[in-house]
Amino acid sequence: MYNETPARHMDRLRSAIAETITAYRPLDDRGATSVPGLAVGRIAQPMSARTYIYEPSLCISVQGTKQVAVGDRRFAYDEERFLLTSIGLPTIIEVPAANVDRPYTALQFNLDLDAAHQIIADMNTGGVEVPPRGPGFTIAPLSLELLDVVARLVALLKAPRDISILAGFFHKELLFRLLTGQAGGRLRQIVRIGSQSHRVAVAVAWLRTNYASRVRIEDLAELSGMGVSTLHRHFQELTTMSPIQYQKQLRLHEARRLMLNENLDAGCAAYRVGYESVTQFSREYRRLFGAPPKRDTTSIARKWRLTTS
Repeated sequence: MYNETPARHMDRLRSAIAETITAYRPLDDRGATSVPGLAVGRIAQPMSARTYIYEPSLCISVQGTKQVAVGDRRFAYDEERFLLTSIGLPTIIEVPAANVDRPYTALQFNLDLDAAHQIIADMNTGGVEVPPRGPGFTIAPLSLELLDVVARLVALLKAPRDISILAGFFHKELLFRLLTGQAGGRLRQIVRIGSQSHRVAVAVAWLRTNYASRVRIEDLAELSGMGVSTLHRHFQELTTMSPIQYQKQLRLHEARRLMLNENLDAGCAAYRVGYESVTQFSREYRRLFGAPPKRDTTSIARKWRLTTS
């Protein structure tokens, strides 16, 4: 074991994680576990495109590939690369290949940004960091150091008495590895109070809570402590969308959830999320999801029934 290569060590860690996930029964249908912030998932057949809103989180595929669409950009991550999101993002996700012999197996760990801010303060790096360019999410190579702490977090599922003592320590180490790794630049900017990225995160948080309300960009800019043009520029860079486009996607994702989970019709869902015109809602829904609301949700429900039958 001590003479094994880093690649073999990582394969062994993945096998241990996959074995634990396979044996564990999540607490709910979103994969929540008894380890705070940790969710696990395992599916044995392809998953068609569906909506998902990422919280700031680390996502790792232990086995298989997941495709993620954000705005008009598409990404994919697999066993060799992880997804890091530093800001809440509405996305379309898909698992193109999975079967009983090779199920898609993955985990997601929600990040405590307040704890990340304290770690940065404790690091006391000094100087002024050049803000990274690009969106508030990234795909990056998975390192042995990062996978090692993830494996220890997952292993707590087999030692529930250790969770209350060790989970906090492992979470802090996980944040440290992310903040100091090659994908940590944007995460550091998000949690640095006063940075442009942090100010955009304030605007995002307001929209996440108030997506059904009318919004004036001038008010959103004032709330964020930025000028209107500055907010537009940095919001677009961080989320790949304008504030209005972001709000629209939040509304449409929530409407889709309401129709699927609460059996609302398109009109009721549209009004619930803030639309005044059902026609406009249907037009924008079709543009985002590729089909009118009724046809889209009927198709999804049929696939779910086939999946669970």
